[in-house]
Amino acid sequence: MSENKWMQRVIIDRVQPQIDGGQFPIKRTPGEKVKVRADILTDGHDAISGLLLFRHERDSRWRAVFLESFPNDRWKASFKVTELGRYRYTVCAWLDIFKSWQRDLAKRIEAGQDITLNLLIGAEIIEKNLTWAPETQQALLTACASALRSDRSQTARAKLAINPKLLTHMSQCVPDRTRMTFYSRSLEVVVEPVKARFSAWYEMFPRSCSPTPGTHGTFADCEARLPYVAEMGFDVLYLPPIHPIGITHRKGQNNAPVCEPGDPGSPWAIGAAGGGHMAIHPELGTFEDFQKFLSRAESLGLDVAMDLAFQCSPDHPYVREHPEWFRMRPDGSIQYAENPPKKYQDIYPLDFECAERRTLMEELHRVVLFWIEQGIRIFRVDNPHTKPFIFWEWLIGEVKRSHPEVIFLAEAFTRPKAMYRLAKLGFSQSYTYFAWRNTAWEIRKYFTELTQTEVVEFFRPNLWPNTPDILTTYLQTGGPPAFIARLILAATLGANYGIYGPAFELYENRSRQPDSEEYLKSEKYEIRNWDIDSPDSIKDIIARVNRIRRENPALHTDRSLRFHPVDNEQLICYSKHTADLSNIILTVVNLDPHHTHAGWVTLPLAELGLDLDKSFQVHDLLSDARYIWQPQRNFVALNPQIMPAHIFRVRKKIRTEHDFDYFM
Repeated sequence: MSENKWMQRVIIDRVQPQIDGGQFPIKRTPGEKVKVRADILTDGHDAISGLLLFRHERDSRWRAVFLESFPNDRWKASFKVTELGRYRYTVCAWLDIFKSWQRDLAKRIEAGQDITLNLLIGAEIIEKNLTWAPETQQALLTACASALRSDRSQTARAKLAINPKLLTHMSQCVPDRTRMTFYSRSLEVVVEPVKARFSAWYEMFPRSCSPTPGTHGTFADCEARLPYVAEMGFDVLYLPPIHPIGITHRKGQNNAPVCEPGDPGSPWAIGAAGGGHMAIHPELGTFEDFQKFLSRAESLGLDVAMDLAFQCSPDHPYVREHPEWFRMRPDGSIQYAENPPKKYQDIYPLDFECAERRTLMEELHRVVLFWIEQGIRIFRVDNPHTKPFIFWEWLIGEVKRSHPEVIFLAEAFTRPKAMYRLAKLGFSQSYTYFAWRNTAWEIRKYFTELTQTEVVEFFRPNLWPNTPDILTTYLQTGGPPAFIARLILAATLGANYGIYGPAFELYENRSRQPDSEEYLKSEKYEIRNWDIDSPDSIKDIIARVNRIRRENPALHTDRSLRFHPVDNEQLICYSKHTADLSNIILTVVNLDPHHTHAGWVTLPLAELGLDLDKSFQVHDLLSDARYIWQPQRNFVALNPQIMPAHIFRVRKKIRTEHDFDYFM
């Protein structure tokens, strides 16, 4: 055993947060803290000191924060991330001889023991540590050592010896690396824009934005629709693919295998004579029109998210120019997409196992960079789980190396472990199973997993009640109350959420056939004309919910989500709060869209900073009504035909006749 190893008697274990032994980074946004915890121990009774070390990937020097101990050999410290990109962090610790000496000296003084020799030992420890003291501290520490050796009274020297300020000065004497134990690896945190953590998405088909029924919409029509989207309070507008659409094997209305004249086809069948993934469908307009549209969106506070669907129609230029990028069948034809028994003859998957996969990957990287150059910074990725994990890890890593501001949303309706793997290797956000979690028990179980386990460190859920592919039975049968309830659940359970509109605000609920989640007259296969000015629209409720989200920072994160008992399983109750408890949002939702339900809610008063014996006020931000709640249990009744939910802001002060102010 080496001499250095013999001196490193401190053990460091269970450093958290870390994902899969540090194989993958955790995620944060600027301004958030990384709270690090570790088990740090040693043999015997010597005191320990330690540091949390961190640095941005661009920096060569580490910054340090002293670790603090708490029971059972657990230590903690935190640092704040401020810049996009990647940070590294690790932990080191050492035996602190001076801290041990001062601690034991205090015990000896309390016991009335003679400490003459111990004071000399302390002076010797200070002198030996001067080597590692900052120059600005050396004169002061030298004077302290001399004072401990002086003929001043023992009481005076003892007072100096146990002075906490002396320990503070000595803590600056960090020993050299040979006396330190370093954790076995440095860990990573990837820092992405705030919209990776908190965003409200609205999906819209550009071709359905024309004010004239049956006419293909243009970017100019989309531009005219932008104020409507912004007024509802969304900050991300997601467009399905805007590329040329193939003609060969084009699908007809309602996903018919044969199209009729004039059928526009599916935007996900990408590629035609006019170009492929770096071209725009000619009926939408030109690149100049697209830039004008992006500029107008930005002026309204909207980021435009683009669909990234790495697949081709039979007419895509890649098929002609690079047939080696596709899988050939024994008869010489190219394999089209299948999910037996379903067949998608209008789509050719790319073959990532082909001999020319390197050139294929480089080309797809070029596609992403091309749209970044056009001004796109958010990509919704279609079916990422059908492409190799290693490809996404490489692609996202390459893109973020030069563009750390880019956000990738994974449309990963797949197995849980595959979904989590995609998040670990780089996707900023992910679709979830939220659409199919309808009972209180299902919601509690699923969101406890997402927010109160290590999953919260790498997986950011984006909750969608509906998509162009998903019209759940709950929405089909529940009428407007079902849409409102699912909206409120999505917007308050998740810091990121989205809706597919105008189908959502107009509560489109017609399925193609019984027991199907596919829309009748699906917008994926035909142009729809939506009456966005309909008096029956729930757009005003959507706008109010989004305003509540913006104005209450408790809803800007998922980490504080906690569920609370209700004695009726048709009701669900949960809260979110800021770290300082200055903003507490309490949500109660009736999950039955057909019937009124009532129940008693029990809150953890101490956890929410509420007095155990004092009433408090809850302010319903949906209706503006205010109620005085008593400690312990309170009664709630919700008629879904009026409003299926309360979104309460908890206010800790009650107005009296002499006090007209509300706060907290």
